[in-house]
This record gives sequence, C-alpha cells and structure tokens, in this order.
Amino acid sequence: MESSDSRKVEDKSSDKRQHVLPPGQRPTKNILRWNIDHPGIKPQNPNISHDEWALTVSGEIEKPVKFTWADFMKLSAEESISDFHCVEGWSVLDCRWYGVKFKTLCDFVKVNENAKNVFFRCYDDYTTSLDLETLLSNDVVLAYKLNGEDLPVPLGGPLRLVVPAKYAYKSALWVKEIEFTRDSKLGFWEKLGYSDTADVWKNDRYSRPRW
Repeated sequence: MESSDSRKVEDKSSDKRQHVLPPGQRPTKNILRWNIDHPGIKPQNPNISHDEWALTVSGEIEKPVKFTWADFMKLSAEESISDFHCVEGWSVLDCRWYGVKFKTLCDFVKVNENAKNVFFRCYDDYTTSLDLETLLSNDVVLAYKLNGEDLPVPLGGPLRLVVPAKYAYKSALWVKEIEFTRDSKLGFWEKLGYSDTADVWKNDRYSRPRW
C-alpha cells in the first residue's frame, strides 16, 4: 500500500503533475479501452439528448429536486484533473474533467445529518453506491466535459460521476438518479463480488470470487 504522501504530487511551479500509480495498475493512452460493455445491463450506451435528460435527487435531503439539463447548467462548475483507474488494471492519466463538484450538489440540496451513503441509478439500469464522506472529496465531480470536449456517450455522456480514489465501476456513467440514504446498498458489480469499498490504493478489487 502506498503512503498517502507518495500517492500523487502536484508541481505547481511547472504546472506538471507527477504520478505514482496504485498497486496493480499500468498506464494506457488507448481511450477506446474506456468503452467497457457491462453484461446484463441494458440498454448499452444509452443515447440521452439534453432535452430528454433529467437528474432526480432525493432521500435524506431538505430540497429534493429534478434537474433539467438547463437547470443543472446553472450550478457552479469547474475543472478537476485526476487519474482514472479501472479494476481491470489500466489507468488513464491526467484526465481533465469539467462539471459540478459533488459537494456543490450537496450544498444545493441541503443534505441532512442522517445521510451517510449515496445510491446512484443510471440510464442503462446500472447501480452503485458510495459513502458520503468519500463523495465530499474535492476531486469528486459530476462531469459533462472531458479534456475540453463534451463528454461522449460511450464514456458516460451527457453526465457521469468521477471518483478518482475508487475503481472506475464506482464512477457511474449516464447518471439518472441520486439518492441520499442512511444505510449502504450494494450496486450491480458489488452484488457480483466486486469490493464495495473499491480503494485503489489498497488494491481492494474483489470481496469474493467474481463468478
């Protein structure tokens, strides 16, 4: 396990990032590797237009809301640069995500003290969950742009979650619903034996044999 001090160093004077990959990961520049089919999840690569898209936020919050695309675009957004790690062992470095930080959404909906976890449902029926503390990290973003371009459908467009400290199956694509909950619920891959905590720095990939 890498120490927290050695994981990632940002050289602000040269505006270049240095990298220490998590255990078991290797870098790739092949963006096509990102388009991983999820067996048993349908439809594949749901093509949702901005006019059709909506995001429902509910659960342990004071201000339940259903965003249209125009509504969501009114939230404060910024760029977040991070590395992207797949449980299969490949990593894409220096991804420039642009979107709404998750903690900005939390401020908007006014999360109450009972909320400890968050459950995500997607337009392809995929599900996953994370603890709220992880999602409040400064690099967790609901992204709609990547490297200066609109997020393409195969990579989760129009909107996906990005959680750099977790394996990519926690970074839900095509996000449709966000539910703040008291208790944790297992998502699609977690029910099939993938780790629910999914910490990339602990090589925390599987809770039991996958098949």
